[in-house]
Amino acid sequence: MIDAGFSTEAMRALFTPAGLAQRMLAFEAALARAEARCGVIPATAADAIAATCAHAAIDTDALSAGIRVGGNKAIPFVAQLTKAVPEPARGYVHWGATSQDVLDTAAVLQWRDALALLSRQLDAFGDALDAAVARYADTVMPGRTWMQQALPVTLGLKLAGTLSAVTRARARLAPLRDDVAVLQFGGAAGTLASLGADGEAVEAALAQVLGLAVADTPWHTQRDRPCDIAAWLAGLIALTGKLARDIALLAQTEVAEAFEPAAPGRGGSSTLPHKRNPVGCALALAAATRAPGLLATMYAAAVQEHERGLGNWPAEWDTLPDLFELAAGAVDAMTDVITGLDVDAARMATNLEATGGQILAESVQMALATKIGRGEAHARIAALCKDAGARHEPLLETLARDAVVSAHCDRAALAELLTPARYLGSSARYIARVRRHWKER
Repeated sequence: MIDAGFSTEAMRALFTPAGLAQRMLAFEAALARAEARCGVIPATAADAIAATCAHAAIDTDALSAGIRVGGNKAIPFVAQLTKAVPEPARGYVHWGATSQDVLDTAAVLQWRDALALLSRQLDAFGDALDAAVARYADTVMPGRTWMQQALPVTLGLKLAGTLSAVTRARARLAPLRDDVAVLQFGGAAGTLASLGADGEAVEAALAQVLGLAVADTPWHTQRDRPCDIAAWLAGLIALTGKLARDIALLAQTEVAEAFEPAAPGRGGSSTLPHKRNPVGCALALAAATRAPGLLATMYAAAVQEHERGLGNWPAEWDTLPDLFELAAGAVDAMTDVITGLDVDAARMATNLEATGGQILAESVQMALATKIGRGEAHARIAALCKDAGARHEPLLETLARDAVVSAHCDRAALAELLTPARYLGSSARYIARVRRHWKER
């Protein structure tokens, strides 16, 4: 289980041993109800099993210890439940099912609840981003490529990129939830032979009781569904990591353009009293560092032998919950960061001047290109930028002295071309489009 600091209490509660046992009990109660409905076991037995499942106190430590003996938690679980059910009903516990049926279906119930939690978290995260995008739509800052200043952008546009990614993740969630909410029920080798002619009727009734879909075939060793969840979770974690990386870079002392919200004790150092560390970003980046390895484990575990995998299925048991918990923690951390983001617009404006106007060199180049051609304009402006850097003077001065440039652009025109807010291209339209799509989700 992930350390509490890297997840949320609600998500961690789903993946505790008790959380799994609760859903295993739900499976067994539903199985008994379904079999009674189909006339496979007596209704009195189903009532006794369901009543026991509603109040059973499962020793989860014994379930974990049982893995060393039986290879999974279902075997000691069924033994405990059977012992708790009164005679003569106890002989009908787990009737016709196999260990993987109860464990996989219990996991599906966990996944369904966990995806519902993340759906609500994504709504809160997207709303926080949307508010920040609107707030900083016109806040001009340096755009950076290869860690160097490139062209002016707005902070709103930068955040809109993340909001767009969240919108896409949110859109993929609904079909994913439907696709993975599928019953696992196949008996020992995926044939339901133990139930004879009643197998499919029991399967349909069981799925209905649990609110799950019926699979075309049992999927004991077909692990595409949990892999799809893992891939979605890893992608979600990655987008929080990208945002965290950008904000952490903006918070560097030499940049100092944006910071995490300030609070007593937050981001402090054990020795340096002046520090304001981006701790929320660190949590998301830690999750993003771990996620690729966990995703790789899920795909490696998907290559399983015949009708029941040996060792690869158990590899999923902690891996997918870890991804869920990390995703919840990363989204929660970055929602907090964005909600209280501390932006220094004045510092952004100062940093826009760090190159002496060269961040707008393309603006001048494109204007000059209409007069002398793009190739010649590019070469000339590049040379003038180099000259301005060597002289440690503003690019405007160097351009104004050049005969070719000044023949086509007077000083006032050059000053306008070198104004950051006038060279933002389609930024406003992109922002409007992203915000509209988020609201239409």
